[in-house]
Amino acid sequence: MSFFTAAALTIFFLILFLGIFLNFFGLPGTVVIFFDVLMFSAFTGFEQIGFKIILILFFCAVAAEAVEFYAVADESDQPVYSKRSVWSAAAGALTGVFLLTPFWGGPGAWTGFVLGGLTGLLMTEIIRQYRLKPPHRTLRHALVSITGKNLIKGFISLFMIAFSLAHIYS
Repeated sequence: MSFFTAAALTIFFLILFLGIFLNFFGLPGTVVIFFDVLMFSAFTGFEQIGFKIILILFFCAVAAEAVEFYAVADESDQPVYSKRSVWSAAAGALTGVFLLTPFWGGPGAWTGFVLGGLTGLLMTEIIRQYRLKPPHRTLRHALVSITGKNLIKGFISLFMIAFSLAHIYS
């Protein structure tokens, strides 16, 4: 494997992790994952990932963003994420990777990233909510729906990544 191939694969995987991380904060991470896989398949001449797989990934990204749209439209209280939330989500994601990778290998790394990042984000938000006075707190059902939305988007992202990597490495 040449240096440029290794560098390209490293950038490809970093963008996949970035796509998952963006989902935690209500940003279109599944769209980033879709375009990352699309660019990878375009650069490889659509040999490993064909148009059918790209179409499936497109519908997964649309479904995930539809979940985001309906969850945000339903919630009146959206928490405002701070720098501390970003850092705690990153720390939780890395902790999840290190905890689940020895047990499940590659899938454990991706799953640990999603579950650990979500745990870190929620712990920080819950602590922040309890420091606020009651009228300024986000309602508990809003935090539960944010958690559910992030879990759904996270697992759709995991499916997209697993599906694309299965076709790349098969």
